[in-house]
Amino acid sequence: MILAAILLKLGTYGFVRIAIPTLPEAAKEWAPWIGLLAVIGIIYGALGCLAQTDMKRLIAFSSVAHMGFVMLGISTLTPMGFNAALFGMVAHGLITGMLFFIAGSVKERYHTLEISRLGGMLKQMPRLGWILGFCAMASLGLPGLAGFWGEFPAILSAYEPADGLPVETFRTFMIIAALGTVLAAAYLLWLFQRTSFGEPKAEFAGSHHGDHHGDHHDDHHSDLHDVNRFEWIAWTPFLIAIVVFGVYPQLMFKIFDPAVSVALKAFGG
Repeated sequence: MILAAILLKLGTYGFVRIAIPTLPEAAKEWAPWIGLLAVIGIIYGALGCLAQTDMKRLIAFSSVAHMGFVMLGISTLTPMGFNAALFGMVAHGLITGMLFFIAGSVKERYHTLEISRLGGMLKQMPRLGWILGFCAMASLGLPGLAGFWGEFPAILSAYEPADGLPVETFRTFMIIAALGTVLAAAYLLWLFQRTSFGEPKAEFAGSHHGDHHGDHHDDHHSDLHDVNRFEWIAWTPFLIAIVVFGVYPQLMFKIFDPAVSVALKAFGG
């Protein structure tokens, strides 16, 4: 969670606050290449997610794709791109931090994060299942939740990059990045479907149906409890923030404006 929410942001933060204002000419020179690496990251990260068998590893790989959107926004060198990148960083910290939180809780209950062994979470622990679903929707960029304002404006900003950047190249990046959002929906919905829908797997079914197995079901069945109050206390601020920033992104964009104008001043903007 520390990695997703803070450490991953240091590189992109450095680009906006240090690299671009210090060397604006080099930034223009290299922008198309950084954009190219960004869209490669988006597609590669998404394909990497589709190949994962472990829930936590899937969430970790999704960060590669999300940071790709942030870098794409930065590489356009436009106000909209910078705003999208900064918003994307905050939204990603909230949403992916929350997903790692959930993965930790799943691990505590099932003692495994192997996706093939999980299933039927909505039947056994409906609240945990729904919160996972909510965070998956936020992560794939559903409008009305925070993730949308990091992805959509980043894609849009590539349509009209800053003066002096190759427009056709960036519009190509825009199309590839949009394809990346489709793949993001694929891996996140697939994760949600495999872990939360259907019947609970036989090895974990004991806890839900009371004690009719007699005494021979293992101790770890008794761990399958729904969201407890400590989890609610920790999660509620995250969940509220994801909705509030999704519905009213202006709250965040207002805070970013000074930082964005500093970065743009380097170009005489």
